[in-house]
Amino acid sequence: MKKYIMALDQGTTSSRCILFTRDGKIASAVSREFPQIFPNDGWVEHDPLSIWSTQISVACEALLKIGGNWKEVSGIGITNQRETVIVWDRKTGDPVCNAIVWQCRRTAELCEQLRKDGLEDHIKEKTGLLLDPYFSASKVKWILDNVPGAREKAERGELCFGTVDSWLIWKLTGGKIHATDLSNASRTMLFNIKTLDWDDELLHLFGVPRSMLPQVLPSSSIFGYSDPEVLGASLPIGGVAGDQQAALFGQCCFGDGELKNTYGTGGFLLMNTGEKPYMTTNGLITTVAWGIKDKVTYALEGSVFVCGAAIQWLRDGLKIIESSADSEYYASKVGDSGGVYVVPAFQGLGAPWWDPYARGMIIGITRATTKNHIIRATLESMGYQTADVIDLMERSTDMKVKALRVDGGASANNLLLSFQSDILSIPIERPSCIETTALGAAYLCGLSVGTYSSLEEIRKNASQTDVFSPSKDEKWRKERIKEWRKAVSRSLVWKE
Repeated sequence: MKKYIMALDQGTTSSRCILFTRDGKIASAVSREFPQIFPNDGWVEHDPLSIWSTQISVACEALLKIGGNWKEVSGIGITNQRETVIVWDRKTGDPVCNAIVWQCRRTAELCEQLRKDGLEDHIKEKTGLLLDPYFSASKVKWILDNVPGAREKAERGELCFGTVDSWLIWKLTGGKIHATDLSNASRTMLFNIKTLDWDDELLHLFGVPRSMLPQVLPSSSIFGYSDPEVLGASLPIGGVAGDQQAALFGQCCFGDGELKNTYGTGGFLLMNTGEKPYMTTNGLITTVAWGIKDKVTYALEGSVFVCGAAIQWLRDGLKIIESSADSEYYASKVGDSGGVYVVPAFQGLGAPWWDPYARGMIIGITRATTKNHIIRATLESMGYQTADVIDLMERSTDMKVKALRVDGGASANNLLLSFQSDILSIPIERPSCIETTALGAAYLCGLSVGTYSSLEEIRKNASQTDVFSPSKDEKWRKERIKEWRKAVSRSLVWKE
């Protein structure tokens, strides 16, 4: 039995590699941030070559860090920031432009026009997604319409389109494999989640040639093998899933109704809904959770665009903290936010508002306000946004959430989780390993390469949890939520 499964976790702000042992323990982890590019108001881009260079470097470094060798690695699992679009030349492998990131709102007008044309319900029926710039289809169209020569090359079959997982698979295999998995395909707004195939009608609507598209495989599959000249060894790429679906898998939410929330760059609450897509009409997304062999599992999702990114803004934008970890220290210096509310609508608002024209706001400032109040209010905004999504999910499914499993970088913040428990009035459960996104990719890979024989075997790895219990009464909770929603109402439809 080989010692490790390698998980490549390509996120919105950093690329990381984690080597997991068979029992789900971390043997080695390396992370590297890369630049965020903001060319215009509401636009967000990444350099695809920076994504690749940071990802391949941390992969090699994670193994070297523990004196390991490639023969000890059974396979590679990939998990990635979703919806982000990369288009590259099929022959040279060169990107035609920067990646357009999931947060980018440049295609808001296009989506608004499609909505006016009466296409929103039709698109949701096929894809489970809301008509929003968040998803990939309008971003691909923008590239083909705005990058000189791109559409002509695409029509000649010379360009590849992919989400970040496809880009990494292409690069790792030396350009031999152009593929994605069901979970990532389901986020493009070009994939029919009922027929489980690229949809010709949607491809025509967004002007995307089918020749650009990757092959779609189950999330736990052998996608191909790494090129030894690229990575140093020929290893099976055995598992691929979008970051939030991977986190749901890593939290062992294998049963219907089980759910988790990830506090990453954004915040994403997913509920396993089983083998049939659960369609709603009020702001939740229906998505493929994962595919294993011939079985597809679906999920219901509420998406918050800005969570951990708000803490990075405190660090890099306002420069009132030196590191993300400092946020808990300064926030704990005050008993509450002093009536201050931060609405981090930097690129609009996701669920339940879905307003691409909302913009960020700090409100409730008085002469007594200090930076500690603003830091605390920024932390609390994650809790409020999560509460809004859970409220929507409960009303949509008639299911009462009795506890919430959490993960992601910001879940290490005890103050945040205590506040989250208070504002939801339910226990919050944090596993000892909060790297569940990478762990999910490792588990999916482990299933396909034979490290694990079943989901039940994986569930035995579930780690012990820290539990945060509510300490506030209902009156306190209702007053805070009422004021938060009043603050949100001030930020809506700001930039139009």
